[in-house]
Amino acid sequence: MSTPESPGRSADRDPRQQVDRLLSGLRWGRLEEPLGFIKVLQWLFAIFAFGCCGSYSGETGATVRCNNEAKDVSSILVLFGYPFRLNRVQYEMPLCDEESTSKTLNLMGDFSAPAEFFVTLGIFSFFYTMAALILYLRFHNLYSKNKRFPLVDFCVTVSFTFFWLVAAAAWGKGLTDVKGATRPSSLIAAMSVCHGDEAVCSAGATPSMGLANISVLFGFINFFLWAGNCWFVFKETPWHGQAQGQEQDQGDSKESAAEQGAVEKQ
Repeated sequence: MSTPESPGRSADRDPRQQVDRLLSGLRWGRLEEPLGFIKVLQWLFAIFAFGCCGSYSGETGATVRCNNEAKDVSSILVLFGYPFRLNRVQYEMPLCDEESTSKTLNLMGDFSAPAEFFVTLGIFSFFYTMAALILYLRFHNLYSKNKRFPLVDFCVTVSFTFFWLVAAAAWGKGLTDVKGATRPSSLIAAMSVCHGDEAVCSAGATPSMGLANISVLFGFINFFLWAGNCWFVFKETPWHGQAQGQEQDQGDSKESAAEQGAVEKQ
């Protein structure tokens, strides 16, 4: 004799059934096509780009040894990172006199504009590619029938291509300036105590810029991905169909003209 299912079991099955319906409605084969496959690469490399830049942190430093025997060797360690507002990063410069022990200084330069633009573009690219993948996989019929979606997708793709080129170039220049401002030699040059005879200064910790360099590389990779995707998105727009129709009409007119000429010769 069958027993009725409890409301709890039916309630547990409903969300599972909804998830199964949602997954079964996805057209995973679209990921094998260039339009979907490149979107996955854009989604991944956008994460790599803004993740490497936004999570960067480094340190630089120097050592100061006063000629006065009463003073010990002072080690200066300066921590910096995203968004690279170096003029807000403070450190203590030792003074080789009997009256005061240190003086507060700041690093030079504010390079937050290219860094924040780079990270913001990566975040927007991440969200747009995720929304585009949902549209490709779940609502493919709507994307194919409504010609406005391919046109909007093409315009947005061209815009992101241009912005990625600008962002990668700007952040590459900004990173070069960050490297110059955070070198131990720049730190020593900014400390007045190192310019006299009362102290001997030497370079300390050198910042490692590997992660920041990789972020610039990912920025240019994103540019090439979006530039290459322009053609595949353009093929989905009505403009591509019109261009093919015009070429076919021109070919037909040439063939008809050739046939007519052959008839006249006969």
